[in-house]
Amino acid sequence: MQQHHDRQRNGTSRAVRFESFGGPESLTVQDVPEPHAGAGQIRIRVAAAGLNPMDWFMTSDAKTAARFGLSLPCGFGTDYAGVVDEVGADASGYAVGDRVFGTAVSRAVADFVVVDADGTIADGVAHHTPDGVDDRTAATLSIAGSTAAAALAVLGLGPDDTVLVGGAGGGVGVFAVQLARIAGARVIGTGSPSTADHLRALGAEAVAYGDGLADRVRDLAAGPVTAALDLHGTDTVHAARELGVPDSRICTVAGMVDGVPAVSGASAGPAALDDIARLVAAGRLRVPIAATYRVEDIRAAVELQADRHVRGKVVIDL
Repeated sequence: MQQHHDRQRNGTSRAVRFESFGGPESLTVQDVPEPHAGAGQIRIRVAAAGLNPMDWFMTSDAKTAARFGLSLPCGFGTDYAGVVDEVGADASGYAVGDRVFGTAVSRAVADFVVVDADGTIADGVAHHTPDGVDDRTAATLSIAGSTAAAALAVLGLGPDDTVLVGGAGGGVGVFAVQLARIAGARVIGTGSPSTADHLRALGAEAVAYGDGLADRVRDLAAGPVTAALDLHGTDTVHAARELGVPDSRICTVAGMVDGVPAVSGASAGPAALDDIARLVAAGRLRVPIAATYRVEDIRAAVELQADRHVRGKVVIDL
């Protein structure tokens, strides 16, 4: 804490940065000039930042980074939660002391983030954190929650549906499974045998992925599968087609298949994240947090998250 005050006196703050794109070994914690809110902006003192696969994918090499408009030196991480501590001129809807969560693409793992008060998920945005939602949990909601909400909006699930969710145990799957269950649908989730208990705890019936998936789902479902969501690639899409699911009721996130809708977090409706936060506050949706790390241990945190077998979210404490 004393080091934080010393940095503020010196006009600097901490931020995780890349000086060259690459894997976790390229990440460093640096002292950078402390940012401030300009006109129409708010500054957030970050308490926690949640990690997503997109964070390390976007910055894995210079060519990929350029596709997302990133250049060096570059920050890291997208999801954050904290407290508003500066409000710029003409920025409405926020006051100093407000608890918020949101996105700051490739700059969230830092002491401070600055976003437009009327921003978007793609450019940087803040949502009010409801009472009853702690900062670590709030820091996991934005990208995974909005992506799941966007996918379910495409599928339009209800009590008469049985939905197959591929990659159900991952970060987006945690939200997709629970939101589908809240909508009344029956959920069959794919994963490795070791994730079966995790999937059942979320409300899904577990089935192993891999060759023969359609046959295993057919045996488990004992009836029609009416919708499918592929969160990992395209294998679930092909299994869903074998099961007779029409393309209009299949959705992808991490893969592209001709004729099948694809979504990202930016596709979510404007109220989606606020609705998800309220569900968390009400105890109707839970977010498993697999591990928390100090910002100084960012490389270890990213290595765990990038393994893609972590059950729940990885959070950085600031």
